[in-house]
Amino acid sequence: MTVISIQSQVAWGHVGNSAAVFPMQAHGINVTAVPTTLLSNRPGYETIRGRVLDVQLVADLLRGIEERGAVDGAKVILSGYLGSADIGAEVAEFVARAKATNPALLYCCDPVLGDRDGGLFVRPDIPPLVRDGLCPLADIITPNHFELEWLCGTPATTIDGVIAQARTLIARGPSTVIVTSAELAGTPDDAIETLAIERTKAWRVRTPRLPISPNGTGDLFAALFVSARVRGSETPDALSHAASAVFAVLERTALRGTEEMRIVESAAELVHPTRRFEAEAITAAQHQGQTS
Repeated sequence: MTVISIQSQVAWGHVGNSAAVFPMQAHGINVTAVPTTLLSNRPGYETIRGRVLDVQLVADLLRGIEERGAVDGAKVILSGYLGSADIGAEVAEFVARAKATNPALLYCCDPVLGDRDGGLFVRPDIPPLVRDGLCPLADIITPNHFELEWLCGTPATTIDGVIAQARTLIARGPSTVIVTSAELAGTPDDAIETLAIERTKAWRVRTPRLPISPNGTGDLFAALFVSARVRGSETPDALSHAASAVFAVLERTALRGTEEMRIVESAAELVHPTRRFEAEAITAAQHQGQTS
């Protein structure tokens, strides 16, 4: 079982591949990790060193792993933070080549664009590339609520609205849309919602809201969801597993009082979370009368 993971890398802390690789390895998955950036740490600290990688270097790395047969043995390609639109275009070309070589390969695009608190935090030419170039190639996309609204161009605050938006994206290519940090009318203030939407079905999982909001939780969630899918779980079970394991990591992080997630010391919980939050099917009765 192999995943090709293409995203940022930091020397200090846990975002991008530095949040995703270890959790996948803990599930017994071989990870071929290709960086798009090499940074000392995530933004938000007083200083940051390193840079977005040159697109030709990223292209060479992707060609190199193709030459080693990584595509033939892979189950999933996972992409996250890109760093530049040129890198995004190179990733799109790589995914298209890989899918032609290995038709059973799944592509999971985590469209790392921004969040509700800060808006878009990537270069302005990246979001259109993700929307028009990467998402149509994807089998799975994992936007947060803000990113979902940006990709669709309209706000949505109800279950009906979010499902309708997700299915707009599904009509363009993906079969599954996972919406993290969903802010829905009717969600209690002490809870977090995550939704999974497919063409004819949808599920939700609700976890307690903790008094922290560390960076990299979306990267961690995508890695855990992919891990579950690679190991044979269907969408609702993968949703439950990822949400439960992320909650376990955040609970430990809150107890430790640290800025960075306590991923490594949560190794056992990544695979077998002590507290499991089950996904429930969203039925018409649950959102009858709601509008977008």
